[in-house]
Amino acid sequence: MNLRVAQWLLVMLLVGGCADRNTRGPIPTLHTSPEFTESGSDIAPNRWWTAFEDPQLDLQINDALTNNYSLASATYRVQAARAVTQREASDFWPDIDGILGFGSDMGPGENGETYNFGLDASYPVDLWGEIESRVEAQRLRAIAECWDYHTGALALTAEITSVWFSLIEAHAQAKLLEEQIKTNRTGLELQEERFRLGLIRSADVLRQRQLLESTLEQEVVVELQVEVLEHQLAVLLGDMPQLASYESGTLFPEMPPLPTTGFPSELLLRRPDIQRNYYALMAADKDLASAISAQYPRLNLGGSIQNIAENPEELFKDWFVSLGGQLIAPLFDGGQRRAEVERNRAVKYQLFNDYAQSVLVAFREVEDALAQEKYQLKQIEHLEEQVKLAGQASIQLREQYLIGDVEYLDVLSAITGQQSLQRRLLSAQLDLRLIRVSLYLALAGSIEATNVEGEDFAVDDFRIENAAVGNDQPIFDVDSRTVGVNEPINTANVDPNLDPPGREPFGSDRFSDLLPEESGVDESRFGQTRVNRSKTPVAPDANPQEIPLLERLRGTTNNE
Repeated sequence: MNLRVAQWLLVMLLVGGCADRNTRGPIPTLHTSPEFTESGSDIAPNRWWTAFEDPQLDLQINDALTNNYSLASATYRVQAARAVTQREASDFWPDIDGILGFGSDMGPGENGETYNFGLDASYPVDLWGEIESRVEAQRLRAIAECWDYHTGALALTAEITSVWFSLIEAHAQAKLLEEQIKTNRTGLELQEERFRLGLIRSADVLRQRQLLESTLEQEVVVELQVEVLEHQLAVLLGDMPQLASYESGTLFPEMPPLPTTGFPSELLLRRPDIQRNYYALMAADKDLASAISAQYPRLNLGGSIQNIAENPEELFKDWFVSLGGQLIAPLFDGGQRRAEVERNRAVKYQLFNDYAQSVLVAFREVEDALAQEKYQLKQIEHLEEQVKLAGQASIQLREQYLIGDVEYLDVLSAITGQQSLQRRLLSAQLDLRLIRVSLYLALAGSIEATNVEGEDFAVDDFRIENAAVGNDQPIFDVDSRTVGVNEPINTANVDPNLDPPGREPFGSDRFSDLLPEESGVDESRFGQTRVNRSKTPVAPDANPQEIPLLERLRGTTNNE
């Protein structure tokens, strides 16, 4: 009778634990995107700044990739994420502890002493894949951290390039102002001489002095700008701003040909910030799977082998072996586990919306840069024509002023306009290059890097010894299942209560097939990462591999 009761109790625990088992729902996808409005023919390198062919710029960026403290901090964040993955994966192995004890019993009668020595082991059996999902979630987060490193590295290269070009423009403005000051000072001397001869009024001299002071004021502003830019560049390079001094020259590098934009689907595989958001979404999906599995009964195995003796001489004489197990099923927790499932499901859809937003922003950044460069070229063309016409008008007005046909105010206005247009043209040339920098950044992928020994730093092939699947096996190759041609993708098992009011469900056709049929998945190997501040930095690699995207986005359920 007691055995039958125990059997029914076990069945009730198992059925009760599985009664509320919910599907995780699909991983949402997005619409296919149209092609970009424009595209060039030049293929930009991963180290996109080399397209400008400026050796000094290359030197500054290489220095920053080695010495920038923010980038070094990102490297250690990758290391920390990889260490957490290793820590979580340790749950696949039993915990074994050594025991060495000594006790003394004191009281009425003869005092006694006991000695014990042995091993104690415990092992949680991963019946429902809770540990597997938890480890996979952290592995995906570590991959996301790799992509985040490349996002930061690209942002750093763009910032340095922008500061460097701004420094060139500031030096060019200083050189132009020096010439303008010389011209205006010569004009003042001529006006003062004409005033002494009684040929002009004093107001003409005062206006010329005002023009000279105006250009001197502009020179002060540019000198301040040069110092501030040098301070910015020094901090980006990991140097002290107090000692900053850089010879950037006064000539902009030639504009490279317009790079090819490729297909929008290729951009999604190339952009590290989008890849980072994608892997964060995948990690949230695994967190949801782990939270669901935590609702089910769990099995813990344990055992120990010990030797207990009353004196040290008999310590290894008699051994006691103990083996056992516990099947634990949650009966009542006040809704804690269910609430955790709902929280993880909400986080999953939150991260999907973050991912979708980052996709739209990426497309907008490319389109903005293409439009801005097209119209900036037209603006520069008009400015160049204005500078030419202003120069001709200035010469003619001076000649007419000398014969008394026009007032000096007209000459002064022409000179002021010409000098202003010259400065605006320099600023427009800077803006054109900054727009190209933003285009390169919008199209850029991960930065290739080598370690200090000069070998490629790859993280594809990371393996963890897994007691559940055998040693030296890829950790949870969940993406290996082939999806049938006629099999529905992401159209079932969506909780309609999670969809915002007035929106179609995440699994509907409105969100189908934005990403390409082939996608790069970084099955990362988490090797050691080092920061060497005197050599080429070690960059976490996130180079994509060709794995069908439908295998990534098909949406997993608890049936798997």
